[in-house]
Amino acid sequence: MNTTQFYIHRYTRLALLNLLLIALAGFILRYKILFSLPFIDQKHLLHGHSHFAFSGWVTHVLMLLLVQYLSKQKTEAVFKKYKWLINANLFTAYGMLITFPIQGYGLYSITFSTLSIFISYAFTFMFWKDLNSLTEKTTSHWWMKAALLFNVLSSAGAFSLAFMMATKTIHQNWYLAAVYFYLHFQYNGWFFFACMGLASAKFLYTIPVPVQKKIFWLFAGACIPAYVLSALWLPIPKWSFAIVVIAAFSQMISWLITLQNVKKQYAQIKILIPKSILWLFVLSGIALTIKLLLQLGSVIPSLSKLAFGFRPIVIGYLHLILLGVITLFLLAFLMVEKNIQIKPMTLTAVKIFTAGVIVNELLLMLQGITAISFIALPYSNELLLVAAVILVSGLFLLNISQRKIS
Repeated sequence: MNTTQFYIHRYTRLALLNLLLIALAGFILRYKILFSLPFIDQKHLLHGHSHFAFSGWVTHVLMLLLVQYLSKQKTEAVFKKYKWLINANLFTAYGMLITFPIQGYGLYSITFSTLSIFISYAFTFMFWKDLNSLTEKTTSHWWMKAALLFNVLSSAGAFSLAFMMATKTIHQNWYLAAVYFYLHFQYNGWFFFACMGLASAKFLYTIPVPVQKKIFWLFAGACIPAYVLSALWLPIPKWSFAIVVIAAFSQMISWLITLQNVKKQYAQIKILIPKSILWLFVLSGIALTIKLLLQLGSVIPSLSKLAFGFRPIVIGYLHLILLGVITLFLLAFLMVEKNIQIKPMTLTAVKIFTAGVIVNELLLMLQGITAISFIALPYSNELLLVAAVILVSGLFLLNISQRKIS
């Protein structure tokens, strides 16, 4: 095993362990709703769960896959150069996983959170410079660079929250605006654009280059104004609302163009993806389609107010993106890159996990829909706990399946 393979296997194993820890934290959160766990603060654990999901799972895997892409383009030992950044990100992620459940937003948790942001700045600077040094320039680089920029931009939301807390000038509207600013540019910026960059480099390059550029610019142009879709409850001028509507349609049109061209190039694309995991990309694509349709529907003010007024719908939407779109894509991509060995046990584990994702999503959406009608869904919390058990079981088996990697 060479040095690059060593780092890839090591960091992939850690990524899968981290995803299991996230699922276990989710299970405890669901368990505490039904049963007494007085030594655990629900809100504090929720903060640890979400922060670790972002840094310990998604950001860690994206860093790993982006550096892996770079290592294939350059002859130098790229992982040796980046390992301190990946390790530093993991250090802050574990720091947040430990400190947030203990103290919530406190000195140590905020310190780890702030450090993780500065690490993302350093990664952006280094990776951007290395991308520019490559001889061959592709559209995938546009996606990757946009992802890095949106990651940096998202930190403005985090620093705004820190400022409000430090000065004790928290206003409900501004607080929520800052939270959604951070979430939007993480989910719809850093996460989505990085995944599209990886997909573009691996198999979407089969789409004609002019079409690739059109798809990129439609998504990139829509990303910043689309933030307002997460804050339609704020008083915004009519002219800016028109831009938001255009952004929502722009995203949907761009995705339809992508699907149309994937269909045209399907014969070429399917050769690049193992048949046993193609379904994961399909499910991730379906989840993204649902997400974009929901965003499009949210431009209707009455629907937007209804959705943001019910917690299960908000949680369901966020999980749809993080689990349905991003996590399923990342697991599939890790298998395409052979970072995760495709064994019968691996496929069984991923199927169990995916079933948990679907069950969890359906239950959250049903809970939200019934809440709108002021009807309590019978045994909803018990069923959500079962969904959490399915998620944990699938990930536990997935970790077991990767114990011996040749």
